[in-house]
Amino acid sequence: MIEVADIFRRFAEGYLLAHGAGVPPSHRRAIADIVACRTEALGGHLWRCGQCGLELYSYHSCKNRSCPKCHTDQAERWLEARQGELLPCRYFHITVTAPEELREILRSQQKALYPLLMKAAAESIIELARDPRHVGGTVGVLAVLHTWTQQLLYHPHVHCLVTGGGAGDGSWHPARQNFLLPYAALAKLVRGKLMAALAKRCPGLALPKAAWRKPWVVHCTPWGEGAEAVLRYLARYVFRAAISNSRIESLDADGVTFRHKHRASNRWRRIRLSGHEFMRRFLQHVLPKGLHKVRYYGLWHPLKREEAAKARLLLLLQPQNTDLAAQSSQAGNPPETGASCMRLCPRCGGCLIHVRHLDPRQPEGP
Repeated sequence: MIEVADIFRRFAEGYLLAHGAGVPPSHRRAIADIVACRTEALGGHLWRCGQCGLELYSYHSCKNRSCPKCHTDQAERWLEARQGELLPCRYFHITVTAPEELREILRSQQKALYPLLMKAAAESIIELARDPRHVGGTVGVLAVLHTWTQQLLYHPHVHCLVTGGGAGDGSWHPARQNFLLPYAALAKLVRGKLMAALAKRCPGLALPKAAWRKPWVVHCTPWGEGAEAVLRYLARYVFRAAISNSRIESLDADGVTFRHKHRASNRWRRIRLSGHEFMRRFLQHVLPKGLHKVRYYGLWHPLKREEAAKARLLLLLQPQNTDLAAQSSQAGNPPETGASCMRLCPRCGGCLIHVRHLDPRQPEGP
């Protein structure tokens, strides 16, 4: 399989020479990490099969959030940590997209403005949900920032997982079956909150008036119930990189070909880019150091843990949630298999025994 790391190994040197000091530190770090990921450069471990004697080298991951090879393990750890937080209720998936007129401004000041976009989306959802005509309580919102399309074009938007109900006045207020909030009202509220936040945070910033006159794009999809299903669905958004290695089809001295799904036809298509253009598109989605792409609001805010615990208790006491509660409590406890092996030999199925640690940059691998 061709990997992003292979593309970087071929084209990164020329890309860095062409852009020089204009390459941000976060982009240089991403290039170095992805190239070194799961190679002898990061060190690792030597394992030996106790039955057939096969030796295997397991190298460390770079853990860079832009690396396509690292997000699977990160997602599993995140899922395990979230098991006790998810409420046993229905959920909705809301996507808020920034208009084209604001994208250049957002890209130019990512560390300052991305959090404002996420906060405007989440606070708008919470404010509308508190209206008795819709939910009448405080919902939980988990917001995830994405900046790409399948063709790696710049397209900043926020994915929000929202509880299908909210806590208020000591009781749980469920949302309607397939309706949470009115789209048009939510789009207008997000637009107004972001405009006010930008004016306050960056008073001298020249903002295009067209961005505040056009309707913004907001999508809301019911997602049903089931803690495990909802979490695994969301984990794809939380730890997704701009492109997965599985979508890359070919690599040569001139460029890269990869697959993307055409939204209108819902069919896979191919696109070919020069190596320089592929790196430019990929790296524009590398976030600045210290910027959190996942944020919690409403009932899921760290300061609302006591209120969230009460809401969870209210939901678990409801008769229709008895089975769901049992599933939720068991989700974090994997079945016992009785196996004593941490790793199994891919050749004979025997137990792999740890032999030694391999130091970074001084491996004894193949």
